[in-house]
Amino acid sequence: MPDKQLLHLVVGGELKDVSDIQFADLSKVEFVGAFPNYAEAHKAWKAKAQATVDNAHARYFIIHAHKLLDPSEDDHHH
Repeated sequence: MPDKQLLHLVVGGELKDVSDIQFADLSKVEFVGAFPNYAEAHKAWKAKAQATVDNAHARYFIIHAHKLLDPSEDDHHH
């Protein structure tokens, strides 16, 4: 049986302030991609982090999207 897909998203961009996760310009946030597991997402994250190492305000993040997805549609019909 194949592994369950665990959706991970990698996004990044320039932060207003490195002490706070607030992007300077949301319209410029880069969507790196969607990945089926943490290992793949981490590879993409690492490549981006290394590519932007000279930019102190650039930060990339792995979002554990599988934890945010809510498959139970029944609860949302109001």
